[in-house]
Amino acid sequence: MADDGTKTFVDLNVIPLEAVERIEILKDRGSAVYGSDAIAGVVNIILRREFNGLQGRVSVGQSLQYGDGRDTVATITGGFGNLDTDGYNVLGNFEYHKREPIQYSNRTDRGRVGVTDLRSDGFTSSDTTAGGATAGGNGAILPGRTTQTSSIIGNVRNPATNLYYSRDDLSPATGFTRVFPGAACTNFTSHAQGDPNGGCLIDATQQYTQVLPRQESFNFYTRGTLKINDNLTAYASGNLVVDRSSSTTTPSGVSGNLSAPGFASTQNAILGPNHPDNPYFGTAARLRYLATDLGGRTSATDSEFDRVLFGLKGTQWGWDFDTAALYSRDTLTNARKGYIQSDVLTALLNPTAANQAAARATSAAYAALPAGTYYRIGENANLNSAAVYAALSPTISSQGDSTEALVDFKASRELFNLPGGPLAIAIGTEARHESQSLTPTTCTERANVVGLGYSAYNLSRNVEAGYAEVVIPVIKQIELSGAARYDHYQYAGGAFNPKGGIKITPIDQVAIRGTYTRGFRAPNAAESGGGTAAFSTSTDPVRCALGVTSACASSSVALLSVGNANLKPERSETYTAGLVLDPTRLTTLSTDYFVIRRKNEIIAGSGTNAANILAGNVTRDPTNVSGIAGDPGVITSINLPYVNSSSTKVRGLDLDLRQDIPLGTQYGKLSFGLNWTHLFGYQVIDNAGELSEYAGSHGNCNVTNCIGTPADRVNAALTYTFNNITVSAIANYRAAIQNRETKNAPDCETLLGDADLPGNCRIASFTTFDLTASWKATRNWEIFGSIQNIADKVPPYDPTSYGAVNYNPLDYQGAVGRFFIAGARYKF
Repeated sequence: MADDGTKTFVDLNVIPLEAVERIEILKDRGSAVYGSDAIAGVVNIILRREFNGLQGRVSVGQSLQYGDGRDTVATITGGFGNLDTDGYNVLGNFEYHKREPIQYSNRTDRGRVGVTDLRSDGFTSSDTTAGGATAGGNGAILPGRTTQTSSIIGNVRNPATNLYYSRDDLSPATGFTRVFPGAACTNFTSHAQGDPNGGCLIDATQQYTQVLPRQESFNFYTRGTLKINDNLTAYASGNLVVDRSSSTTTPSGVSGNLSAPGFASTQNAILGPNHPDNPYFGTAARLRYLATDLGGRTSATDSEFDRVLFGLKGTQWGWDFDTAALYSRDTLTNARKGYIQSDVLTALLNPTAANQAAARATSAAYAALPAGTYYRIGENANLNSAAVYAALSPTISSQGDSTEALVDFKASRELFNLPGGPLAIAIGTEARHESQSLTPTTCTERANVVGLGYSAYNLSRNVEAGYAEVVIPVIKQIELSGAARYDHYQYAGGAFNPKGGIKITPIDQVAIRGTYTRGFRAPNAAESGGGTAAFSTSTDPVRCALGVTSACASSSVALLSVGNANLKPERSETYTAGLVLDPTRLTTLSTDYFVIRRKNEIIAGSGTNAANILAGNVTRDPTNVSGIAGDPGVITSINLPYVNSSSTKVRGLDLDLRQDIPLGTQYGKLSFGLNWTHLFGYQVIDNAGELSEYAGSHGNCNVTNCIGTPADRVNAALTYTFNNITVSAIANYRAAIQNRETKNAPDCETLLGDADLPGNCRIASFTTFDLTASWKATRNWEIFGSIQNIADKVPPYDPTSYGAVNYNPLDYQGAVGRFFIAGARYKF
């Protein structure tokens, strides 16, 4: 499932943790062996190749403070056979993982985590947030009664005055022709009220949405190795992973954006003149209603990952070689409930002949209902039959498939000796066929699901590559390295990418190193062969300039994009320069300065939302106007095809420190480790020549989904080891970021009313501390545990990050709170 229709990613959950032998991290970016698309480096997770014996591990984690989020892991790993004496080895690993959800409703004491009712900060329900909602949560009626949010009992617009009123309003000013005493807000919620315009307030996000979804997975990994002779070994491995997850979010509103590539509109729910719940009975009236009778919208995702590998490795004619054939497949199905079908809703609220005919043409479930059936709302929702809900909100689904078939061959040897040592060379080639597809969620292809965007793609292609690497120890103090790789992608063309490096060691304790690398990334399936209609927020500078004050605050809009078959591949150049110091056998310090230049970066559209709106790249709803002369109507979509941006330049510094401190045989040993990454700059120049600086800001949203680009990230650990006991204290630090889309943006990313929240246009830094410990109790038993976020740190307020509610996903542990894990491992 491509995130926002473009960002395809690898699910690391398919890797069984107990089967991992080691992890290698290559920071010098680019790799002839791993692929020239490794622009920012390589993380190579290497699985066990051999295992003897039997061991099991069980761990349980939970928030003791809140009693939720239980995380259970059980694994068993076994193997038999010795390659040297028996000529074979077979190992197997099975892992079971189950995680219970964490609800925002169970985190009401953690600052603003999950909270959209911000009246405790001094705001009123009339203040609008960046997403166009109100500071009082859901259901408020704004000043002027011209715009408002969805209400659990329904807000209805007076057809004569275009002013909104709550359905439980009994005052004569409403002009109601019918009143509904049973719709009283207090019959539905105990949430604190106080909307001066009489809206019924709830905080739907806090009530329904989750910090963490439910997940359950089964993971099986096996590998067999057979020694054919002293020079040849055969191996085979297989993976099977089944994963199920489910999440819940807020109930659907009956009004919202409808969008698909090339089309966008707004669902304006209309209560028909004869609808029994219409307070303006006899006249059609617009409705804003939060369908809590449908429950929260749910998403259930089931995936199955299969992988088989067969290979031969050995030695021949002085060469060490390894060749293999791989096939992998990942199938994912996503089923959603609680989403409303636009045409059925229209017919159930206003069953005119035309509306009924349109719904019958697309919905068999609606066609089976008695003619003129109504969808009852609020206090009368209990009158709806199961058949009405089945027609109004059927289960909708989509399916994603990804397959890869690959054959490769690589070989290496030492050619001859130089003064500094043997000159070594490696060569290799690979060919693969890869395909990715995503079917659109049911009915989004015709823009018929209220508030749900469209995403689909389909691409199948062949890729071939050849590469070579060489290490040249000229003398003991100077080592040169070189590499080259040629990749050819069907439909995208090919590229030759070299790499060169030098390492100078004037003395044993000092090494100076540097590299130059070129990279290449072809457009992925979503970018070149698909389309998406996602949602974002934006102000409307056109309507704002006309005096429509509500347009001066951000509100929800659709972002319509389509795949572009003419996209150019991204290309990169990377420079690194570093220093490694080993002043003593107990101390190691390395620091590397890096510069990454990327051209033709693929992004969804070009320029800011505001710039595209001013340029007219929008679709508007001419029926939703303010009454001010010249008002063109509310924006329903911003049209942004995928394009190649001009260039990106990232400059930074990596620092890695390791220090051992012996305390004597009677007291054990201390070890200190520090990893620090600092960004000097993250500059993007768009096709119009506009430069955006993202280091230390809330962007780059094209890459990070608006979680920001902190200029500093630090991880530090202090470990004490004594006999069979190991204890580590770990600090995790994220630097503060400016609450701006770019560092040079003139305005804060979000304003609530006339106030800057959080203050000083700044998202505060965040630091958590973890504690881990293990005890080798006996030869067979190991007891371990950890406490995450031991200080129970609450995350700072971040109202505009994507994927979390009023906190930054980088600060996830702050939303969870103090979390305990305990477990044991036994070796038989």
